[in-house]
Amino acid sequence: MADHGRTKPEWRRQGKAKFSPREQRPQRLPDGAVEIYGIHAVEAALANGDRQMKGLYLTDNAERRLRPHLEERQIAFERTTPRDLDRRLGPDTVHQGALLETAPLPEPSLEQLIAASESRPLLMLDQVTDPHNVGAILRSAAVFGASGLVMTRRHSPPLDGALAKAASGALEHVPVYLAQNLARTMADLKDGGMTVIGLDGEATDLLEEASQSAHVALVLGSEGKGLRQLTRESCSLVARIGTEGPLASLNVSNAAAIALHWMAAHRLGLVRR
Repeated sequence: MADHGRTKPEWRRQGKAKFSPREQRPQRLPDGAVEIYGIHAVEAALANGDRQMKGLYLTDNAERRLRPHLEERQIAFERTTPRDLDRRLGPDTVHQGALLETAPLPEPSLEQLIAASESRPLLMLDQVTDPHNVGAILRSAAVFGASGLVMTRRHSPPLDGALAKAASGALEHVPVYLAQNLARTMADLKDGGMTVIGLDGEATDLLEEASQSAHVALVLGSEGKGLRQLTRESCSLVARIGTEGPLASLNVSNAAAIALHWMAAHRLGLVRR
């Protein structure tokens, strides 16, 4: 098994790992570990020095694609087959022959996020539960330079598996804070000097007219329901993305990407008033 804290060279092939269909995933995982699968997600995790790796399982093809990282960090792995990974993760899982068992990343403090958000926007999700949407949002956050992501500790997908796969490595670059109470966290952000803007397709104000390039938190609501009432009331203001097409609503991950792109363009001086 891999442990990046060891000093001896660890890059070597070990015996084939087999997973019985009767095995339950919680019984297979080391204590406190999570699973990350998919070439890009595993590749980014292997390159992240903050990851405490507990086990790595690769097919022949995945080993070839990840070999530079294995050699550079001297990481041990166990050889496996696509069928064995299908048995463990489920036949519909797109694992691409790579599975990593790892400890969760350290969680940032709210104070750290507030400090980082002085120049880049912070994203907040109000009970967005679809891991593919959250993963896509994380990817947009990494592309457009968001300072971090705040999610509710409950009613949010775990930071592994399908979410990490959809994030395509962005989970390693965007700090994620899990809030016990989102409204209270929003109040703390405002006390820290941040403007908290809720996105709602029914709002009167436009994001393009209301947003600032610094010290802003953008709040997006859950799929279908949108922002909860208390969340709306806790915002500094509520705005919508300017549209003129026949459809008024956007998928939450698309809305996040558009809003972040707008703020990045504003921050880079590409927007003319």
